[in-house]
Amino acid sequence: MTGVQCGRVLSVQIGRVQPLMVGGRKLMSAIGKTPVTDAVVLGPLGLAGDEQADLSVHGGLSKAVYALPSEHLSWWQAQRQVHGATMFEEKLAPGYLGENLSLQGLLEEDLFIGDSLDFGDVVLRVTQPREPCGKFNAVMGYTQAAKDMVQSGRCGFYLAVDQPGLLQTGAHFAVIAGPRSISVAQALKHKAWKHLR
Repeated sequence: MTGVQCGRVLSVQIGRVQPLMVGGRKLMSAIGKTPVTDAVVLGPLGLAGDEQADLSVHGGLSKAVYALPSEHLSWWQAQRQVHGATMFEEKLAPGYLGENLSLQGLLEEDLFIGDSLDFGDVVLRVTQPREPCGKFNAVMGYTQAAKDMVQSGRCGFYLAVDQPGLLQTGAHFAVIAGPRSISVAQALKHKAWKHLR
């Protein structure tokens, strides 16, 4: 695969809808994901056993799976300390930011909307960057977390399932180029700019 960018799945996570305190209100959320060790069935709407609380912003065909570069976890851990979220001393584990897939070897500036991740038996297509919400602030323990995600570009991305199958930790993939008109990082900045106008 000369000239093709490759990476691997460091961890696969699923989550159930649970109560979450956000700004003094109890909301339902499945942002907390737990690693699974066995292969997981991946269908058009995502991983078997994974839930979403609000299908207007998460899930569906174009946002079936949320992936995050695992390289970002140490940066997010440092941000919590910088912003005084000292009640959260534990190391951020894969799935803590709501990601289904913790990927290694692939960053937002190198991946474009419309690119595909080809696992051989499974193919996932990049559809959009993650746009954080108040639930992300609550989980991270500080009110600027969503703003930090947008400004840093450490957002991860949503994937549509073009070819379902089984997926598991350790799986390798190749990036198959799509139209290559806008990167995930550029798409996040563009959306953020539109909201600030």
